[in-house]
Amino acid sequence: MSVPDECKPPFSAADVDVIKTETPFRGFFRVDKVTLRHRAYQGGWAAPVVREIFVRGEAAAVLPYDPQRQEILLVEQFRSGALGWRESPWCLELIAGIADKPGEAHADLVRREAVEEAGIELEQVEKICHYMPSPGGSDERLSVFIARADLSVAGGIHGQPDEGEDIRVVKVAVANIPELLASGLLDNAASIVALQWLQLHKSDLDARWCVAP
Repeated sequence: MSVPDECKPPFSAADVDVIKTETPFRGFFRVDKVTLRHRAYQGGWAAPVVREIFVRGEAAAVLPYDPQRQEILLVEQFRSGALGWRESPWCLELIAGIADKPGEAHADLVRREAVEEAGIELEQVEKICHYMPSPGGSDERLSVFIARADLSVAGGIHGQPDEGEDIRVVKVAVANIPELLASGLLDNAASIVALQWLQLHKSDLDARWCVAP
């Protein structure tokens, strides 16, 4: 299946002229202030603009799935970004982490995070997709995986206390995924993408992971 030509961008990174880059804030995260101009659709260059970029870099997330028990595993933890508009700032989400170890493959990153955040070992790890959560203001790039795991004894509270982590493991029956998605409790993109992907590809995944129909 080919991508229609009209869906392919006419420009590349070479068509952006970065005039100046400043870093007005550097803390747990970083913000860059960039002055730039870029090629215009109607020809020539657009006028220079100033944009703030929330620098997050690469990250990865994983949905552990136990095909024998027909369960998935999510984690719940406090998220400061959910304060002020959500009834509870404790959010259900995938196991995830920032790629902050040079040279570490994303699949190895999610294996490490699964041990730290949920106390489980991942078996087969397969990539679902990668995407930019909010390219209008952040450079974050997220790779999403699904992994086979034995969830028979999974549970409890995990995380790295010295990093401010206090994480609760939540197991959900695959049969309850539609209701969970409809409830609105799962309101972050990576989790929604992964659960919807599992619904679409479950039969093929179960067959490849040797689960009797």
